[in-house]
Amino acid sequence: MNTLWSIMSYGICVASLCLKVSAVTDTINTSQFLRDGETIVSSEGSFELGFFSPGRSRNRYLGIWYKNIPVPTVVWVANRENPVTDLSGILSINNSGAIVISNRTSHVIWSANSVQKAQNPLLQILESGNLVLRNRNGNSDIYLWQSFDNPSDTLLPGMKLGWDLRTNLNRQLTSWKSPDDPSPGELSNGIKLSEYPEPVIWKGTTEYFRGGPWNGLRITGAPEQKINPVFSFKFISNQDEVYYMYQLLKKSVITRIVLNETSSSRDRYVWVESENSWRLYGSLPRDYCDNYGLCGANGICVMTGSPVCQCLRGFKPKSAQRWNSMDWSNGCIRNEPLDCTRKHDFVKFSGLKLPDTTHTWLNRNMNMKECREACLKNCSCMAYTNSDIRGRGSGCALWFGDLIDIRQFSDGGQDLYIRMPSSQQSICLSFWSRIC
Repeated sequence: MNTLWSIMSYGICVASLCLKVSAVTDTINTSQFLRDGETIVSSEGSFELGFFSPGRSRNRYLGIWYKNIPVPTVVWVANRENPVTDLSGILSINNSGAIVISNRTSHVIWSANSVQKAQNPLLQILESGNLVLRNRNGNSDIYLWQSFDNPSDTLLPGMKLGWDLRTNLNRQLTSWKSPDDPSPGELSNGIKLSEYPEPVIWKGTTEYFRGGPWNGLRITGAPEQKINPVFSFKFISNQDEVYYMYQLLKKSVITRIVLNETSSSRDRYVWVESENSWRLYGSLPRDYCDNYGLCGANGICVMTGSPVCQCLRGFKPKSAQRWNSMDWSNGCIRNEPLDCTRKHDFVKFSGLKLPDTTHTWLNRNMNMKECREACLKNCSCMAYTNSDIRGRGSGCALWFGDLIDIRQFSDGGQDLYIRMPSSQQSICLSFWSRIC
């Protein structure tokens, strides 16, 4: 990335003019241009906007990077799929509020339009790293367009990952194709919509990692998301929005989440000043059991097990031959099929990542007794649990059909109550117990 920084300092403008522009402003108005070699900087100097070349590439992109970190770290790219091929790039905004990147021949390389008609528009880089378009004389917190709604590969504190259902806006991370090419790669990270939505990482169109639904305290597939003095986590799901967000409780901490094409992972980094480097704080997937659906339908992944995949007790491999050869993709079937004319009850499994929520039903107002009764009344209901585990627990989530992508945690997982014929209820494992 050294090439990136060396080219940033070179442009078609006089060096002293570039410094003057960078030092005095965090905005661009309709009468100004940002040329290659010039930058604008957020009010307290945290982020900088300008043109850059990634890695060994000679192509030029408009991006945002950390201003005061010596390791070149880009957090957003505008023209990911349409680079400027020389140093003639110009950023401007017009009177109607369109943001435009053009080249020396005035050819439009990239553009973004405001969501409503602009009145004296202004483009501003904020201390959060958000590039916003707003009306100069209007409310400074009302944005006509913002880069946080159009993320690249990086999730910064305060960014929303997910959906604005009112406008059908889907905010997803997409990896860079390579360190030299910021065009969209194979990995993407967003929120999968359902009755009980959850974060997912895809490889192409295939689910690669599933975080699990939010249980009021954390994502169920991330038991490490405990209350701590550094980060706070939030998941909002209502008729208007469905999104995940993290925020900093200590403003001195510099952190980012990056979707990494090379390692096929979503990595959280924290800047360590004493080491002058980014330290990896955590990655997803974290281990073998995080691979989506590894153990097939009605299987459970236990990292301390040998093999790691087991059938839920009360189930058996659908194909014993394939299962014994460590091909678990066919999953498991019940030892005894459910008969809706006979008595059923539920067995409690503890310490779990909850199953895939594609086929679920949710009621946030039910208590646990009502949830159990609702599942019993529907013969196709396979499992239930509280949707919110805060306090004594509240809300109801029901699962229908096969249970997919379950894993066991040694600490911090959640309870799940799985439907069983009464004849199977005496069976138990160390990490689950019978409901009497």
